[in-house]
Amino acid sequence: MRLGLNLGYWGAGNDPANLALVKQAEDLGYAVVWAAEAYGSDAVTVLSWIAAQTSRIDVGAAVLQIPARTPAMTAMTAATLDTLSGGRFRLGLGVSGPQVSEGWHGVRFASPLGRTREYVSIVRSALRRERVRFEGEHFTLPLPDGPGKALRLTVRPARKHIPLYLAAIGPKNLALTGEIADGWLPVFFSPAHAGEQLAQIRAGADAAGRSMDGFDVVPTVPLVVGDDWRACADAVRGYAALYLGGMGSREKNFYNQLACRMGFEAEAAEVQEKYLARDRAGAMAAVPLEFLDATSLLGPKERIAEKMTQFAEAGVTTLSVSPFSPDPAAALTTAVEALELAGVA
Repeated sequence: MRLGLNLGYWGAGNDPANLALVKQAEDLGYAVVWAAEAYGSDAVTVLSWIAAQTSRIDVGAAVLQIPARTPAMTAMTAATLDTLSGGRFRLGLGVSGPQVSEGWHGVRFASPLGRTREYVSIVRSALRRERVRFEGEHFTLPLPDGPGKALRLTVRPARKHIPLYLAAIGPKNLALTGEIADGWLPVFFSPAHAGEQLAQIRAGADAAGRSMDGFDVVPTVPLVVGDDWRACADAVRGYAALYLGGMGSREKNFYNQLACRMGFEAEAAEVQEKYLARDRAGAMAAVPLEFLDATSLLGPKERIAEKMTQFAEAGVTTLSVSPFSPDPAAALTTAVEALELAGVA
Protein backbone atom coordinates (compact mmCIF):
# COMPACT_ATOMS: atom_id res chain seq x y z
CA MET A 1 0.00 0.00 0.00
CA ARG A 2 1.32 3.42 -1.01
CA LEU A 3 0.54 6.81 0.50
CA GLY A 4 -1.04 9.76 -1.27
CA LEU A 5 -1.99 13.28 -0.25
CA ASN A 6 -5.37 14.82 -1.02
CA LEU A 7 -5.44 18.62 -0.79
CA GLY A 8 -9.16 18.91 -1.47
CA TYR A 9 -10.28 22.31 -2.70
CA TRP A 10 -7.92 25.21 -3.28
CA GLY A 11 -8.37 28.89 -2.59
CA ALA A 12 -9.25 28.95 1.11
CA GLY A 13 -6.21 31.05 1.98
CA ASN A 14 -4.03 27.98 2.58
CA ASP A 15 -2.29 27.86 -0.80
CA PRO A 16 1.32 28.47 0.36
CA ALA A 17 0.93 25.92 3.18
CA ASN A 18 -0.50 23.37 0.77
CA LEU A 19 2.41 23.76 -1.61
CA ALA A 20 4.80 23.20 1.29
CA LEU A 21 2.84 20.04 2.16
CA VAL A 22 3.17 18.78 -1.40
CA LYS A 23 6.93 19.29 -1.37
CA GLN A 24 7.18 17.55 1.99
CA ALA A 25 5.08 14.65 0.70
CA GLU A 26 7.38 14.30 -2.29
CA ASP A 27 10.43 14.23 -0.01
CA LEU A 28 8.74 11.61 2.20
CA GLY A 29 8.05 9.35 -0.77
CA TYR A 30 4.31 9.84 -1.19
CA ALA A 31 3.14 8.45 -4.51
CA VAL A 32 0.62 11.07 -5.60
CA VAL A 33 -1.02 14.35 -4.67
CA TRP A 34 -4.66 14.97 -5.61
CA ALA A 35 -6.64 18.18 -6.07
CA ALA A 36 -10.42 18.55 -6.26
CA GLU A 37 -12.90 20.93 -7.83
CA ALA A 38 -16.56 21.81 -7.27
CA TYR A 39 -17.59 25.38 -8.09
CA GLY A 40 -14.57 27.27 -6.86
CA SER A 41 -10.98 26.49 -7.80
CA ASP A 42 -10.47 24.20 -10.77
CA ALA A 43 -8.22 21.16 -10.40
CA VAL A 44 -6.30 21.62 -13.65
CA THR A 45 -4.73 24.96 -12.75
CA VAL A 46 -3.79 23.72 -9.29
CA LEU A 47 -2.19 20.55 -10.64
CA SER A 48 -0.25 22.50 -13.26
CA TRP A 49 1.10 24.79 -10.55
CA ILE A 50 2.08 21.82 -8.39
CA ALA A 51 3.65 19.86 -11.25
CA ALA A 52 5.80 22.85 -12.15
CA GLN A 53 7.28 22.90 -8.63
CA THR A 54 7.81 19.17 -8.10
CA SER A 55 9.69 16.50 -10.00
CA ARG A 56 8.75 13.02 -8.75
CA ILE A 57 5.33 12.89 -7.13
CA ASP A 58 2.34 12.14 -9.39
CA VAL A 59 -0.38 14.76 -9.75
CA GLY A 60 -3.97 13.55 -9.87
CA ALA A 61 -7.39 15.06 -10.48
CA ALA A 62 -9.86 13.90 -7.85
CA VAL A 63 -11.85 14.72 -9.78
CA LEU A 64 -12.39 16.57 -13.05
CA GLN A 65 -16.14 17.08 -13.36
CA ILE A 66 -17.65 15.38 -16.40
CA PRO A 67 -20.34 18.06 -16.93
CA ALA A 68 -17.71 20.82 -16.85
CA ARG A 69 -15.81 19.78 -19.99
CA THR A 70 -16.40 18.05 -23.27
CA PRO A 71 -14.65 14.68 -23.45
CA ALA A 72 -12.33 16.06 -26.12
CA MET A 73 -11.33 18.94 -23.84
CA THR A 74 -10.60 16.48 -21.04
CA ALA A 75 -8.41 14.44 -23.38
CA MET A 76 -6.54 17.59 -24.41
CA THR A 77 -6.03 18.54 -20.77
CA ALA A 78 -4.87 15.07 -19.76
CA ALA A 79 -2.39 14.88 -22.64
CA THR A 80 -1.03 18.36 -21.88
CA LEU A 81 -0.63 17.78 -18.14
CA ASP A 82 0.96 14.40 -18.71
CA THR A 83 3.45 15.93 -21.12
CA LEU A 84 4.31 18.94 -18.96
CA SER A 85 4.69 16.80 -15.83
CA GLY A 86 6.89 14.21 -17.52
CA GLY A 87 4.33 11.42 -17.32
CA ARG A 88 3.03 12.07 -13.80
CA PHE A 89 -0.66 12.83 -14.41
CA ARG A 90 -3.58 10.68 -13.19
CA LEU A 91 -7.03 11.42 -14.59
CA GLY A 92 -9.89 11.11 -12.12
CA LEU A 93 -13.43 11.71 -13.38
CA GLY A 94 -16.78 12.13 -11.69
CA VAL A 95 -20.31 13.13 -12.64
CA SER A 96 -20.57 15.63 -9.74
CA GLY A 97 -24.14 15.97 -8.44
CA PRO A 98 -27.43 17.28 -9.82
CA GLN A 99 -27.24 20.65 -8.09
CA VAL A 100 -23.77 21.48 -9.42
CA SER A 101 -24.24 19.82 -12.80
CA GLU A 102 -27.51 21.58 -13.59
CA GLY A 103 -27.10 24.72 -11.48
CA TRP A 104 -23.48 25.58 -12.24
CA HIS A 105 -22.69 23.88 -15.56
CA GLY A 106 -26.16 23.84 -17.12
CA VAL A 107 -25.89 20.14 -17.95
CA ARG A 108 -28.78 17.79 -17.21
CA PHE A 109 -27.89 15.14 -14.65
CA ALA A 110 -30.00 12.47 -16.35
CA SER A 111 -28.35 9.12 -17.21
CA PRO A 112 -25.07 9.66 -15.32
CA LEU A 113 -23.92 6.08 -15.98
CA GLY A 114 -24.57 6.21 -19.70
CA ARG A 115 -22.96 9.63 -19.96
CA THR A 116 -19.88 8.42 -18.06
CA ARG A 117 -19.50 5.34 -20.22
CA GLU A 118 -19.63 7.36 -23.46
CA TYR A 119 -17.42 10.11 -22.03
CA VAL A 120 -14.66 7.68 -21.04
CA SER A 121 -14.84 5.95 -24.41
CA ILE A 122 -14.28 9.24 -26.24
CA VAL A 123 -11.48 10.34 -23.89
CA ARG A 124 -9.69 7.04 -24.34
CA SER A 125 -10.09 7.16 -28.13
CA ALA A 126 -8.68 10.69 -28.24
CA LEU A 127 -5.72 9.80 -26.01
CA ARG A 128 -4.92 6.89 -28.32
CA ARG A 129 -4.68 9.59 -31.00
CA GLU A 130 -7.37 8.03 -33.13
CA ARG A 131 -9.60 10.11 -35.35
CA VAL A 132 -12.50 10.61 -32.99
CA ARG A 133 -15.79 9.35 -34.31
CA PHE A 134 -18.60 8.52 -31.92
CA GLU A 135 -22.33 7.98 -32.17
CA GLY A 136 -24.03 7.60 -28.82
CA GLU A 137 -27.06 8.64 -26.88
CA HIS A 138 -25.29 11.55 -25.23
CA PHE A 139 -22.41 12.42 -27.54
CA THR A 140 -22.07 12.49 -31.32
CA LEU A 141 -18.76 13.36 -32.96
CA PRO A 142 -18.55 14.88 -35.44
CA LEU A 143 -22.02 16.38 -35.61
CA PRO A 144 -23.74 14.87 -38.66
CA ASP A 145 -25.40 18.00 -40.03
CA GLY A 146 -22.55 20.49 -40.26
CA PRO A 147 -18.97 21.12 -41.35
CA GLY A 148 -17.37 19.21 -38.48
CA LYS A 149 -14.77 16.56 -39.26
CA ALA A 150 -13.21 13.74 -37.31
CA LEU A 151 -9.98 15.04 -35.77
CA ARG A 152 -6.94 13.51 -34.14
CA LEU A 153 -5.27 14.85 -30.98
CA THR A 154 -2.11 16.67 -32.03
CA VAL A 155 -0.35 16.36 -28.65
CA ARG A 156 1.50 13.16 -27.81
CA PRO A 157 1.16 12.34 -24.09
CA ALA A 158 4.31 11.29 -22.29
CA ARG A 159 2.79 7.82 -21.81
CA LYS A 160 0.75 5.61 -24.09
CA HIS A 161 -1.74 5.00 -21.28
CA ILE A 162 -2.75 7.66 -18.75
CA PRO A 163 -4.36 6.03 -15.67
CA LEU A 164 -8.09 6.81 -15.51
CA TYR A 165 -10.03 6.67 -12.25
CA LEU A 166 -13.72 7.05 -11.45
CA ALA A 167 -15.24 8.50 -8.31
CA ALA A 168 -18.07 6.03 -7.75
CA ILE A 169 -20.48 5.50 -4.86
CA GLY A 170 -23.59 3.66 -6.04
CA PRO A 171 -23.63 -0.07 -6.93
CA LYS A 172 -24.14 0.42 -10.68
CA ASN A 173 -21.42 3.06 -10.88
CA LEU A 174 -19.07 0.74 -8.98
CA ALA A 175 -19.67 -2.00 -11.53
CA LEU A 176 -19.01 0.50 -14.32
CA THR A 177 -15.74 1.45 -12.61
CA GLY A 178 -14.60 -2.16 -12.69
CA GLU A 179 -15.62 -2.40 -16.32
CA ILE A 180 -13.87 0.67 -17.76
CA ALA A 181 -11.50 2.31 -15.27
CA ASP A 182 -7.96 1.74 -13.99
CA GLY A 183 -8.82 2.73 -10.44
CA TRP A 184 -11.46 3.82 -7.96
CA LEU A 185 -11.59 7.05 -5.92
CA PRO A 186 -13.91 6.41 -2.95
CA VAL A 187 -14.77 8.69 -0.05
CA PHE A 188 -15.98 7.58 3.39
CA PHE A 189 -14.29 4.24 2.72
CA SER A 190 -14.68 1.86 5.65
CA PRO A 191 -12.60 -1.34 5.65
CA ALA A 192 -15.42 -3.10 7.49
CA HIS A 193 -18.00 -2.20 4.83
CA ALA A 194 -15.87 -2.21 1.66
CA GLY A 195 -16.26 -5.86 0.77
CA GLU A 196 -19.58 -5.40 -1.02
CA GLN A 197 -18.33 -2.33 -2.89
CA LEU A 198 -15.21 -4.11 -4.14
CA ALA A 199 -17.29 -7.15 -5.08
CA GLN A 200 -19.40 -4.89 -7.30
CA ILE A 201 -16.24 -3.53 -8.93
CA ARG A 202 -14.93 -7.05 -9.49
CA ALA A 203 -18.25 -8.08 -11.00
CA GLY A 204 -17.98 -5.23 -13.49
CA ALA A 205 -14.43 -6.23 -14.37
CA ASP A 206 -15.42 -9.89 -14.77
CA ALA A 207 -18.35 -8.98 -17.04
CA ALA A 208 -15.94 -7.04 -19.27
CA GLY A 209 -13.36 -9.82 -19.27
CA ARG A 210 -10.86 -7.61 -17.44
CA SER A 211 -8.36 -8.55 -14.75
CA MET A 212 -8.20 -6.67 -11.46
CA ASP A 213 -4.41 -6.93 -11.50
CA GLY A 214 -3.02 -3.44 -11.11
CA PHE A 215 -6.41 -1.92 -10.30
CA ASP A 216 -5.79 1.00 -7.93
CA VAL A 217 -8.13 1.48 -4.95
CA VAL A 218 -7.51 5.02 -3.68
CA PRO A 219 -9.73 6.22 -0.82
CA THR A 220 -9.33 9.70 0.58
CA VAL A 221 -9.15 9.34 4.36
CA PRO A 222 -9.15 12.14 6.96
CA LEU A 223 -6.04 12.04 9.14
CA VAL A 224 -5.96 13.52 12.65
CA VAL A 225 -3.02 12.74 14.95
CA GLY A 226 -3.37 13.06 18.71
CA ASP A 227 -3.37 11.18 22.01
CA ASP A 228 -7.19 10.94 22.32
CA TRP A 229 -8.77 9.49 19.16
CA ARG A 230 -12.24 10.59 20.25
CA ALA A 231 -11.10 14.18 20.49
CA CYS A 232 -9.39 13.79 17.12
CA ALA A 233 -12.72 12.74 15.61
CA ASP A 234 -14.22 16.13 16.42
CA ALA A 235 -11.92 17.73 13.84
CA VAL A 236 -13.65 15.70 11.11
CA ARG A 237 -17.24 16.39 12.15
CA GLY A 238 -17.70 19.51 10.03
CA TYR A 239 -16.47 17.73 6.91
CA ALA A 240 -18.68 14.71 7.48
CA ALA A 241 -21.75 16.82 8.30
CA LEU A 242 -21.30 18.84 5.11
CA TYR A 243 -21.25 15.74 2.92
CA LEU A 244 -23.93 13.72 4.71
CA GLY A 245 -26.17 16.73 5.21
CA GLY A 246 -25.52 19.28 2.52
CA MET A 247 -23.94 17.70 -0.56
CA GLY A 248 -27.04 17.31 -2.68
CA SER A 249 -30.75 17.69 -2.12
CA ARG A 250 -32.89 15.98 0.50
CA GLU A 251 -33.97 13.48 -2.14
CA LYS A 252 -30.58 12.84 -3.78
CA ASN A 253 -27.49 12.90 -1.59
CA PHE A 254 -25.14 10.07 -2.61
CA TYR A 255 -23.01 10.38 0.53
CA ASN A 256 -26.01 10.20 2.81
CA GLN A 257 -27.20 7.11 0.94
CA LEU A 258 -23.76 5.56 1.38
CA ALA A 259 -23.93 6.11 5.15
CA CYS A 260 -27.34 4.44 5.13
CA ARG A 261 -25.92 1.38 3.36
CA MET A 262 -23.22 1.27 6.04
CA GLY A 263 -25.90 0.90 8.71
CA PHE A 264 -26.22 4.53 9.84
CA GLU A 265 -29.64 5.23 8.33
CA ALA A 266 -31.25 6.94 11.33
CA GLU A 267 -28.14 8.94 12.14
CA ALA A 268 -27.67 10.04 8.52
CA ALA A 269 -31.28 11.21 8.39
CA GLU A 270 -30.76 13.26 11.55
CA VAL A 271 -27.57 14.84 10.22
CA GLN A 272 -29.33 15.82 7.00
CA GLU A 273 -32.41 17.15 8.78
CA LYS A 274 -30.36 19.40 11.04
CA TYR A 275 -28.01 20.52 8.27
CA LEU A 276 -30.80 21.51 5.91
CA ALA A 277 -32.47 23.36 8.80
CA ARG A 278 -29.21 25.36 9.08
CA ASP A 279 -28.40 23.82 12.45
CA ARG A 280 -24.79 23.15 11.53
CA ALA A 281 -23.66 22.58 15.12
CA GLY A 282 -26.48 20.09 15.64
CA ALA A 283 -25.61 18.32 12.39
CA MET A 284 -21.98 18.00 13.42
CA ALA A 285 -22.93 16.63 16.81
CA ALA A 286 -25.26 14.09 15.19
CA VAL A 287 -22.52 12.47 13.09
CA PRO A 288 -21.91 9.11 14.82
CA LEU A 289 -18.50 8.65 16.39
CA GLU A 290 -18.48 5.12 14.97
CA PHE A 291 -18.90 6.47 11.43
CA LEU A 292 -16.02 8.91 11.87
CA ASP A 293 -13.76 6.22 13.29
CA ALA A 294 -14.67 3.75 10.55
CA THR A 295 -13.74 6.17 7.76
CA SER A 296 -10.79 8.09 9.24
CA LEU A 297 -7.31 7.68 10.70
CA LEU A 298 -7.54 9.00 14.25
CA GLY A 299 -5.31 9.04 17.30
CA PRO A 300 -1.68 8.20 18.06
CA LYS A 301 0.72 6.60 15.58
CA GLU A 302 0.17 3.07 16.88
CA ARG A 303 -3.60 3.27 16.48
CA ILE A 304 -3.24 4.76 13.00
CA ALA A 305 -0.89 1.88 12.08
CA GLU A 306 -3.51 -0.66 13.18
CA LYS A 307 -6.11 1.08 11.04
CA MET A 308 -3.74 1.19 8.06
CA THR A 309 -3.41 -2.58 8.30
CA GLN A 310 -7.20 -2.84 8.06
CA PHE A 311 -7.24 -0.61 4.96
CA ALA A 312 -4.56 -2.71 3.28
CA GLU A 313 -6.34 -5.96 4.13
CA ALA A 314 -9.56 -4.51 2.69
CA GLY A 315 -7.88 -4.02 -0.69
CA VAL A 316 -6.62 -0.43 -0.60
CA THR A 317 -3.54 0.05 -2.77
CA THR A 318 -3.03 3.82 -2.40
CA LEU A 319 -4.15 5.43 0.85
CA SER A 320 -4.61 9.17 0.25
CA VAL A 321 -4.63 11.06 3.51
CA SER A 322 -6.29 14.42 4.04
CA PRO A 323 -4.72 16.04 7.12
CA PHE A 324 -7.21 17.63 9.51
CA SER A 325 -4.57 17.94 12.24
CA PRO A 326 -3.51 21.31 13.65
CA ASP A 327 -0.02 20.48 12.39
CA PRO A 328 -0.55 18.86 8.97
CA ALA A 329 3.18 18.65 8.24
CA ALA A 330 3.77 16.57 11.35
CA ALA A 331 0.75 14.44 10.44
CA LEU A 332 2.28 13.56 7.06
CA THR A 333 5.43 12.36 8.78
CA THR A 334 3.42 10.38 11.32
CA ALA A 335 1.52 8.69 8.48
CA VAL A 336 4.81 7.48 6.96
CA GLU A 337 5.98 6.19 10.33
CA ALA A 338 2.62 4.47 10.90
CA LEU A 339 2.79 2.79 7.50
CA GLU A 340 6.25 1.44 8.32
CA LEU A 341 5.01 0.25 11.70
CA ALA A 342 2.04 -1.48 10.06
CA GLY A 343 4.36 -3.32 7.68
CA VAL A 344 2.01 -3.00 4.69
CA ALA A 345 4.04 -0.64 2.53
